[in-house]
Amino acid sequence: MTERPGSSVPARVLAVEQGRARARSDRLAAEEPLEIRLLTSEGARPVAVTMRTPGADFELAAGFLFAEGVIGSSSDVRAMSYCTDPDVDGEQRFNLVNVALAGEAPDMARLERHFLTTSACGVCGAASLDALQIRTGPLPSGGPRVRPAVLWALPERLRAAQGVFEATGGLHAAGIFDLDGTLLALREDVGRHNALDKLVGWALLQSRLPLDDHIVLVSGRTGYEILQKCLVAGVRVVCSVSAPSSLAVAIASRFNMTLVGFLRGERFNIYAGAERVLTEA
Repeated sequence: MTERPGSSVPARVLAVEQGRARARSDRLAAEEPLEIRLLTSEGARPVAVTMRTPGADFELAAGFLFAEGVIGSSSDVRAMSYCTDPDVDGEQRFNLVNVALAGEAPDMARLERHFLTTSACGVCGAASLDALQIRTGPLPSGGPRVRPAVLWALPERLRAAQGVFEATGGLHAAGIFDLDGTLLALREDVGRHNALDKLVGWALLQSRLPLDDHIVLVSGRTGYEILQKCLVAGVRVVCSVSAPSSLAVAIASRFNMTLVGFLRGERFNIYAGAERVLTEA
């Protein structure tokens, strides 16, 4: 039987300090491909392959399909399972997830064109924003008001809960917090967008969407994909410990989101939606 892959793997390294070398044990963040397939009347059709850290694979598949508009709620998913290999006694293949939809199968040709477009280099930023406008529109005004002291505490709480990072030092994380700064869920992955897909997938399968009165914090920078996934999940306050990209700021500004970057210690920058942060003038 194939063993389920873990989130980290052992390694031997040569550690050099002040010119002296010694062999020691280490652990590395695991990175393996995951293929997501849709089960239709015509059989299994692959829709995406992503490099990820094994773990929470069903949440990753659900979050990805939700972010891309293939499903709209947990009720759209009839079942999820790992693929089995008929040639090896039905052995499970933990790098292949099958998603059976409850309703009619989507237009696979359209999906293939869409995924090709979203993964291609050089996609026009303005066209991407227009596509999001058609699908979601801006988030409602108002909403959560957050105190700076709550935001200051988030990175340390995220870091303290990163079990795999503690062992490997090589993973991104995404966390959902309530407005008092309590961590509700955290997911880790070698890819920051995968960590967020896992987190959104968790919320979807727990029937917690939209996340309109919550804060999402990611451990790396914020780019288009991070803001796009938060937008479709209804997140109105997005924070990161690093810098945003220009397109991330454009999404936040156009779709009424609050975007906080460089959240470190008792300082941060607000790039959009400053009215939701209770600062002095």
